[in-house]
Amino acid sequence: MSAVALSFTALTACGAGNNAESLGVEPDTAMASVDTIAIQNANVIAQEKAGQAGPAAVSATIFNSGRADQTLDSVTVAGATVKLTAASGSGAITVPAQGSVVIGGKGNAAAVIEDGVALTKKLGGVQDVVFRLSKTGDIRLEAFVFPNTADYKDFGPTAAPPAPAATPEGRPGAEGDKPAEGDKPADGQESGAPEGTESGAPGTGTGTEGTEPGTGTGTEETTGH
Repeated sequence: MSAVALSFTALTACGAGNNAESLGVEPDTAMASVDTIAIQNANVIAQEKAGQAGPAAVSATIFNSGRADQTLDSVTVAGATVKLTAASGSGAITVPAQGSVVIGGKGNAAAVIEDGVALTKKLGGVQDVVFRLSKTGDIRLEAFVFPNTADYKDFGPTAAPPAPAATPEGRPGAEGDKPAEGDKPADGQESGAPEGTESGAPGTGTGTEGTEPGTGTGTEETTGH
């Protein structure tokens, strides 16, 4: 039965619309078959550098040579559960009878490990991966761990988000360079006149008026005698 499944995969790879360069059978990618299910090109794809934060992903092509559809119920990597998402964005990932499904890549189903930091330390090594199908059950294999570069860039996880830019010390922002309202010169200082000049003018006028009545009173008294 395994031989039949492998022959079927070779005949249906092109019909399924798979990218031959990325998804073709390669000597360094994992493959396994049980009953009517064959899994080819299984890889674990992590971030580019060891210790780099970000998600990881599993890519694979699953073929079903049987007469009944099956669903991919779970995928585990080194015992950790992987989040599965169908190509439609909801529902189960179905492997149709006499057909195949691609895991990973734009427009395909996805199998994502949210925290993939530990897997970056396994780059170049292998990890135990278990695919569980609804009727066939568990299919175990050892998949290589690759960085999300070159041929695996389009099938792996998205890159980790960039760190926010640091703000220079002592410069809270452009607004901090503007003078405060209290630093503006007073209205009296803008015209160049010293403070208190206007208030002093009424005092001068009062003194003059007080002198004139006194002078007039003295003249009238002299004339009367």
